[in-house]
Amino acid sequence: MGVELHIQRKDGAPISSEQWLAYVADDPELTIDPEWGPHFAIWAGPSKYETPWLDLSHGRLSTKWPDTALFRKMLDIAQLFDAEVRDDDGTLYLNPNDWSFDPDARRPR
Repeated sequence: MGVELHIQRKDGAPISSEQWLAYVADDPELTIDPEWGPHFAIWAGPSKYETPWLDLSHGRLSTKWPDTALFRKMLDIAQLFDAEVRDDDGTLYLNPNDWSFDPDARRPR
């Protein structure tokens, strides 16, 4: 079991695959890795993970156990899609300090 965070639109409208792929094409830090799926993107930012990722499924972007840096990237992406970051329980994360996780410590704050 793990924590999964999602970027989903505030109005419930799905993020389309076309919109996601266009965003990835314009963001030099993101690259689609087709080995994992047509919408699976690897982030080249300052993550503690070797391969931090985001994947589009069911109209929302998701990842598991994002470290603090990837979480903050998710907040930036959410703004551009008029979306918000939530976990599986519906908890809303609005600010950069709302989530902090160091995979080396294995404990979220």
